[in-house]
Amino acid sequence: MSRAGRHAGVRVAVLGALLLGSGVLAAQTLTGWATLPAATFADGPTSGRAAAPNPWGTNLPPYIDRQPVQGFSGVLAGPRPDTFHFLVDNGFGARANSADALLRRYTVAIDWRTRRGGAGRVLPADRDSGRPREAFDARTRITFDEAPPTGGRVNDRGRALTGADFDPESIVRAGDGSLWLGDEFGPFLLKTDARGRLLRTPIALPGVRAPTHPEVLGGRAEANLPASGGFEGLAIAPDGSRLFAMLEQPVAGDPPGLLRISEFDPAREDWTGRHWMYPLSPQGTAIGDLVALDGLRFIVIERNSGTATTPLEPFKRLYLVELAGRAAGATAGKTLLVDLMDIADPHDLDGDGRTRFDFPFNTVESLLVLDRRTLLVANDNNFPYGGGRRPESDATEVLRVRLDTPLW
Repeated sequence: MSRAGRHAGVRVAVLGALLLGSGVLAAQTLTGWATLPAATFADGPTSGRAAAPNPWGTNLPPYIDRQPVQGFSGVLAGPRPDTFHFLVDNGFGARANSADALLRRYTVAIDWRTRRGGAGRVLPADRDSGRPREAFDARTRITFDEAPPTGGRVNDRGRALTGADFDPESIVRAGDGSLWLGDEFGPFLLKTDARGRLLRTPIALPGVRAPTHPEVLGGRAEANLPASGGFEGLAIAPDGSRLFAMLEQPVAGDPPGLLRISEFDPAREDWTGRHWMYPLSPQGTAIGDLVALDGLRFIVIERNSGTATTPLEPFKRLYLVELAGRAAGATAGKTLLVDLMDIADPHDLDGDGRTRFDFPFNTVESLLVLDRRTLLVANDNNFPYGGGRRPESDATEVLRVRLDTPLW
């Protein structure tokens, strides 16, 4: 039987088994944990000249001849086991303060801390082989840039893109190795080659404009999407035939609390005109990522802005999203999969002295399915800001979570 067939055959059983008879979520367990210190840098031009300091006085900008390795907002599988490609976002949180933050994707190797030991470290790795590197140097990354002028040789590189150009928040890899990125400034879909060169003009979502959309900035249109409300989630169907781009915030005029999931045809490089609506939970205010299990089922990160250092109680969860039997325009089904604020940690992998693990960071933005029972989750540390666990710049933490019930 095909993977899609297995999904369809077990869908109801999986959703039912995820909940115990009492309605309580079945146990999910932390089996791996690693961290990347907040003050982790790569070589590059000086960054952070326009970035404001954080309230705690830690890791103050600017960063002379350095680029922070920070702001992980999307993840792809790397070239070997336990290696991953992490996308970084626009830099320092806004278009106006990120013109010196280069848009990059870094490759890392993870030495998981598990019940058998391990360092619990996120280490630089070669982008092609996955072999360890001593530092986050040119071999560990790609830097996104513009296509060369018309007539330029195919290997020419254009101007390096920065956080003043785009705010990439999600990434998928097509079968031919090209990359699709979801941006918040338009919002746009961006297509690049495997080395990060922009291959075509950005693709806007018809009728949707953020405050930083060129037509809004030019006074030709009004924004109908909040700032930081663009394509936070981008998923690709396993057969590569469709992309699903998910907005982080509702479009003006849509019902409150519903987020659009729009379907895109990468072969035609155009929208299909179909979308579905994702219902936010009462405590939820935004989403952090979207991954496809098949063409009908997805996992989404849903969150609020609460942290361990705010009065607002943190709400950070993973939900199964179901489109089967739902016509375009309909509201998707959802089922709680993992409460990131209550994960079993019987071996105290993070060393906090507890056997329950929580993940109270403001923005949790990277999600990857490792196998039918294991998920990878990571936070965006919003460097140099944060305050997720303590009043200081946040580290990046990467989790490996084992599900009580297989996904297929």
